[in-house]
Amino acid sequence: MKKSRLLLLTILSVFALVLAACGTKKEEGTADTDKNAGEAPKYLSILTGGTQGTYYPLGGTFADLISTNTDVKATAEVSQASAANMTALQNGEGDIAFVQTDIAYYATEGMLMFEDQKIDSVSALGALYPETVQLVTLADSGIKSYADLKGKKVSVGAPGSGTYANAEQLLEIHGLTMDDIKPQNLDFGESTDGIQSGQIDAAFITAGYPTGAVEALNATKGVYIIPVEADKADALIEKYPYYAKDAVPAGTYGLKEEIPAVSVGAMLAVKKDLPEDLVYEITKAIYDNTDKIGHAKGAFIKAESGLDGIGIEVHPGAQKYFDEVNN
Repeated sequence: MKKSRLLLLTILSVFALVLAACGTKKEEGTADTDKNAGEAPKYLSILTGGTQGTYYPLGGTFADLISTNTDVKATAEVSQASAANMTALQNGEGDIAFVQTDIAYYATEGMLMFEDQKIDSVSALGALYPETVQLVTLADSGIKSYADLKGKKVSVGAPGSGTYANAEQLLEIHGLTMDDIKPQNLDFGESTDGIQSGQIDAAFITAGYPTGAVEALNATKGVYIIPVEADKADALIEKYPYYAKDAVPAGTYGLKEEIPAVSVGAMLAVKKDLPEDLVYEITKAIYDNTDKIGHAKGAFIKAESGLDGIGIEVHPGAQKYFDEVNN
């Protein structure tokens, strides 16, 4: 009898231990799930562009503003800019990115360079400033118009980049194609170095002026920006309505007169799965502190125009901020 009772107690003890172990596993699993659900990241990566463009220095400023005014640490990363940034966000290789408004639209609609890779995990954080399409050459190059580009070595940016799309469309409006020039796929720094050394004749650079790479070139050799005349700008805008008329002011890069040009918009894109509260705080950190932006383009970055030119879905956190400040 004692042996039977002892056996029964042993079985009951083992059973109780098994139940306790299962309960512990379930509780631990539940706790881990609760801990990770909707948890905001502690670190954010801001994808910019090349070091000699406009995105990179502004990205450093934005990273400082976010790190100072939120509970996350942000860092600016060198990248291949607009098109590559959209793909990187889609692939989880960044959290926030600079991008041209036209490229963001192409990406979310699955058009042009994104025809086979539609981006569906990215939304807008806010508009920034006009990005002028600058066709740069030397003042003594003899190139004064688009017609003069025929047969010349011209940097058009990397295939699939925003600059490449701008170059292709502007050439088209002027009755040219890539076959009429000798296209070179260079970044901004390589482009201006190539112009300085005589390896290329001109370069398309889509960036907010003054652009560091062009300023560096002008410091050693005088530069000239090839104009886009009014009728050509009108034709471009009629076919591609995300462009706007623009101008490079006299005095920029030592220019003696204003040069008519066209521009697209610069914006910030963000991963859709970032928490709404965090994106609200990030947006607030940037647009409430535009007076701390030292770059010349800081004057264009305003909360009241934060949704201008945005052609893609706006993140709810950013929308909340703009609704508050603009209503």
